[in-house]
Amino acid sequence: MNSSLKLSNRDRAVLMKAPFLAGLGNSALVRLMSMMTISTLPARKFVMREGETADAFYCVLNGYVRLFRLSREGREADIMVCAPGDTFAEHLLFNDNVYRCNAQTAEPATLARFDMQAVRDLAQQDPEIAKALIAAISRHLVGTMDCIANDRLFTAPQRVANYILSRCPVEGGSASIRLPFQKSLLAGMLGLAPEALSRAFSSLRRVGVTVRGRIIQVGDVQALKNI
Repeated sequence: MNSSLKLSNRDRAVLMKAPFLAGLGNSALVRLMSMMTISTLPARKFVMREGETADAFYCVLNGYVRLFRLSREGREADIMVCAPGDTFAEHLLFNDNVYRCNAQTAEPATLARFDMQAVRDLAQQDPEIAKALIAAISRHLVGTMDCIANDRLFTAPQRVANYILSRCPVEGGSASIRLPFQKSLLAGMLGLAPEALSRAFSSLRRVGVTVRGRIIQVGDVQALKNI
């Protein structure tokens, strides 16, 4: 890990779009970024572990980070996959002092790290920063509720179809998308076992969905919408 890296232009652009920074004025932005360090991590490196003291929260600048929990028997339950621009662990700023899940890089990643106590102190001094952080936490809550509802309301093929449709570049006809990560990571993201994901892809063949590696071909986007 290297915590002395400087922001590249690309990473800066990603960071500026992060929800808790996007709406800040220049003064508040400078103060918050002064507490930030940039780190590079290899694939499958733990960023935090469940039960450890929550001393920082993070923003993904490049790569993907997987959040998950472990049972006593060692079974894994995926919570979410954080993409560039996503933040994680900031919900612990105001109500807890230990991490509630594990975070592990799915591939080499660049992260912005924010010291929890320093940001907490700054939020108490600056209402603009406090409001931005509360808004970011609120968005996470809404996203969590949507995720729970999708798990209850949609079948495995429908979850996969919805993921594909959310990334399709067209509204009708044929389309092609490329998964940004391995299918095993997509399975966890959708709350499916790898074998359940494979069965879901197989069931979608009847509407013209084919998979070759990370490339997903959709024969008829409209037909996929009707799943």
